[in-house]
Amino acid sequence: MDLEKKPVVSDVGAWAMNVVSSVGIIMANKQLMSPNGYGFSFATTLTGFHFTVTALVGWVSNATGLSASKYVPFWELFWFSVVANLSITGMNLSLLLNSVGFYQISKLSIIPVVCFMEFLLHSKHYSQRVIVAVAVVALGVGICTVTDVDINAKGLLCACVAVFCTSLQQITIGSFQKKYSIGSFELLSKTAPVQAVSLLLVGPFADYYLNHRSLLEYPFSSGATAFIILSCSLAVFCNMSQYLCIGRFSATSFQVLGHMKTVCVLILGWVLFDSALTVKNILGMLLAVLGMVVYSWAVEHEKQAKSATHISAEIKSEGEDIKLLKEKVNGLPASDLESAQTKS
Repeated sequence: MDLEKKPVVSDVGAWAMNVVSSVGIIMANKQLMSPNGYGFSFATTLTGFHFTVTALVGWVSNATGLSASKYVPFWELFWFSVVANLSITGMNLSLLLNSVGFYQISKLSIIPVVCFMEFLLHSKHYSQRVIVAVAVVALGVGICTVTDVDINAKGLLCACVAVFCTSLQQITIGSFQKKYSIGSFELLSKTAPVQAVSLLLVGPFADYYLNHRSLLEYPFSSGATAFIILSCSLAVFCNMSQYLCIGRFSATSFQVLGHMKTVCVLILGWVLFDSALTVKNILGMLLAVLGMVVYSWAVEHEKQAKSATHISAEIKSEGEDIKLLKEKVNGLPASDLESAQTKS
């Protein structure tokens, strides 16, 4: 699947796949990990299972010829996996050590950090419209998710590591696809095995530190096993759509429009799990959706402006070429012009 080929999944399809699979995996994990469900509180190890299944799907795809394997240096895959795993572990530790309110604030801070890092690494500039839209989205999601805010030194450190590594990981996904001319699924097939091995090795120890429970002591019932398989299946689509969306758009767009998942989770939590949905939540969700609409319009407006500028520059360049050609023709002696006409 080369980047030049016509995409199998449309842009809307990629976003829809990401929203549906992400919301689905959150709902499945809530049932799997909650004390009222199956009590499987081994989040880091579960992520290792996710990447193991994703790596297996990638291997089968390569073996059957559905996708092509492209070369990416192992050291690039290794440091990317380290950053990605620090992102996962940092988020889990941040949720453990901080209040839910501060955890949500740290997740919202990923958006401005991604914008700043894209400016530093790729000299990317943002219009005032885009900046205002991003602020509106962050404000809306903050209103409907942030409640209590309690900060401590260890939790703040873990949150900073998680935010930095998440931002760097998402920017790197797009950079790798351009640098190595590799498709989203091919890149995922390369990174997933390294992440799977490292998370399966580190995960049980990290989870024991977080929960003081050993994976070996967990009673794997048929229901818990079924939800683990469901979670892993949804993770394949979630990971694939994440690489697709970031590759086609940007890490910033993925973060901003990705908060639609937060809105969906709040609504489904109210419908399926009888979670409280207050006027404050509803107003926050409406503000977030408004910000997403404005952001989409602002990005599209920038694309059209750049396209118009590019076309204008091409027309100007062609006009200059014609002018130079006329000047050269007018500067030729009459004998040369007659000779050229005779040859033609």
